[in-house]
Amino acid sequence: MNTNVDESVKISIIISTYNAEEWLQKVLWGFNCQNYKNFEIVIADDGSGPKTKALIDLMREEVFYPIVHVWQEDDGFQKSRILNKALVNCKGEYIIMTDGDCIPREDFVHVHYLNKSHGYFISGGYYMLPMNISKLITKEDIEAQSCFDINWLKEKGIPKTFKNNKLTAKGFMSRMLNIITPTKASWNGHNSSGWKKDILNVNGFDERMQYGGQDRELGERLFNFGIKSKQLRYSAVCVHLDHKRGYKTPESIAKNVKIRRETRNRKLVWTHYGITK
Repeated sequence: MNTNVDESVKISIIISTYNAEEWLQKVLWGFNCQNYKNFEIVIADDGSGPKTKALIDLMREEVFYPIVHVWQEDDGFQKSRILNKALVNCKGEYIIMTDGDCIPREDFVHVHYLNKSHGYFISGGYYMLPMNISKLITKEDIEAQSCFDINWLKEKGIPKTFKNNKLTAKGFMSRMLNIITPTKASWNGHNSSGWKKDILNVNGFDERMQYGGQDRELGERLFNFGIKSKQLRYSAVCVHLDHKRGYKTPESIAKNVKIRRETRNRKLVWTHYGITK
């Protein structure tokens, strides 16, 4: 299809994935429902098998936006490495990053677009869904935006908690909650955006880092570079589909904590293990 797409793409959306075709398809349907349409999707594929490529080829015929598939050989959890490769392949000057298990609400791209400003990156939020609801969400539910409707979710068994405000808050209320939330506006891999030139100026992600905080370490170097952050947890919304985390190990967490501590203590801006080696 690929109709009505501006030739000069201004926004590139990086979606990370690994052998999760069912979830990725739901996410791509979510982006096909966006009310702001001038973007490309760049899929950062950390070694998925042929089923993921087949799905992407299928979805290219179904969606309005162009899809770039950046793939690398499976070498364990190497998300930092594939994100750097994806960054280099982005045509847009403004980058939104999310994961292949996060379905974006229809205003997701528009909110990032409207709030972007030079000298800042944006930190968005997510609403975690249990496995049973993650599985039952259909294409029709995404097109009708039912999976962002708290009443629909309550019918499926979602409990009443303060976090429901992420889905219900609008206008003034969402702006107020963005301001008063105690959560620090860090770079979150599931929902953040910033200028490509700023990310390149700190040399992208540190490829020594595997699971656990590599996105936040990038944000810490952006802070050290003088970039500020905007908190949009209650405005830039996606629902997070449930999954196992077999790649989380005590060793990777410990290594990443040490790297992040060095970044903070030495106020590092540049990583020697990023895009430019």
